[in-house]
Amino acid sequence: MTSLDKPTSTDQDAQDARASKEVTEAALFEAFGGLRGMVETVLPGLLFVTIFTINKDLKSSAIAALGVSLALVAVRLIRRDTVKHAFSGVFGVAFGVVFAMMTGNAKDFYLPGMLYTLGLALAYIVTAIAGVPLIGLILGPVFKENLSWRTRNPGRKKAYTKASLAWGLILLGKCAVLFPLYWWADPTRFGWVSVALKIPPFLLAVYLTWVFLAKAPPPIDVFAEMEAEERAEKARKEAAAAEGRPEI
Repeated sequence: MTSLDKPTSTDQDAQDARASKEVTEAALFEAFGGLRGMVETVLPGLLFVTIFTINKDLKSSAIAALGVSLALVAVRLIRRDTVKHAFSGVFGVAFGVVFAMMTGNAKDFYLPGMLYTLGLALAYIVTAIAGVPLIGLILGPVFKENLSWRTRNPGRKKAYTKASLAWGLILLGKCAVLFPLYWWADPTRFGWVSVALKIPPFLLAVYLTWVFLAKAPPPIDVFAEMEAEERAEKARKEAAAAEGRPEI
C-alpha cells in the first residue's frame, strides 16, 4: 500500500463518524420499536376512529380496537419477537376502552393516552433538569453504556439532556393541541386529530435525539470493559497457578 492508498486521519475520522451515526440509528430503531412499533401504536386508534366515524357505535369501535391490539401481540408471540411495544399498546387501548365505555364518551378512549403523554413530557423535563435525563436511562442499556455517561462521558450526558428536553417540549406541544380539543371538538374530529398526531411528534423527537447523539462522543461499552477485566483476572490466576505461587 502506498502513502496515497493509506487512509488519512481525516478519512478515519469520517469513517468513525459514519459508524457512530449508524450505531445511533440502529439503537434508536431498536429502542423505539421502528416501523412496526409505529404501526402497532397507530392502528388501534385509527381503527377505532374509522369505525366510529362510519356507524357512531362506541361499543363496536372499542371492541375492534382492542381486538386488533390483541392480534398484534399474538403475532409477535407466534413469531417469538419482542412484545414490549405491543403489550404497552394493549394496555393503553384497554384503559381507553374502559374509560370510554364507563363514560359513554368516545373521546375518553384517547384520554389515558393523553394523560400518559403529559406525564411522560413532565418526566423528560424534570429528569433533564435533575441531571439524570430519562432518554439516557432508556438508551444507556441499548448502547451498552448503562449509566457510565453520567460520570465518565460528559459529552453524552449533555446530548442526553438536550434530547430529553426536546422530547419533553415536543410532547407538551402535543398536549397543548389535544387537551383544548378534548373539551370543545366533536368525538370524530378529535379522534382524527389524535391519530394524526401520533407519529409526527414522535419522528421529530427521534430525529433530534439522533442529531444530538450523532454529534456526541461515542458510548463507553461497560460490558466490554467488564469482559476485559474478567479475561485479565483469569489470565492472572492462570499465570499464578503456572508459577506455583499463591493468588493474591
